[in-house]
Amino acid sequence: MSVSRLLKLISGGIEAFLGIPFLGGLIVIASGWAPLQFMFFLHLVTFIVCFVQKQRVHGSVAGMITSVVAFIPGLGMVMHIVTAVILFIDVIRGDRRRNDHIINAK
Repeated sequence: MSVSRLLKLISGGIEAFLGIPFLGGLIVIASGWAPLQFMFFLHLVTFIVCFVQKQRVHGSVAGMITSVVAFIPGLGMVMHIVTAVILFIDVIRGDRRRNDHIINAK
């Protein structure tokens, strides 16, 4: 498993946890919104690694946007869930490079 896929899997799992109704919000509020700052940094690192390895960056971009707007209670929960789904889809779809050679071979 590549580093980019591992980072997407980790950040997707944390996003899914933060998207749990009420529990995720309580954790974020009780810790002074520190998880949002941590997640922004994690998504930024994931973005940089994916960009360097020429992998999909959609989930990381969605995660950074989520970290910025997640202080709004209902919107934050929905955005965490959407971001987790996007990241998990990126992990399942695999490497962009592996799929490119199939398209180019035709």
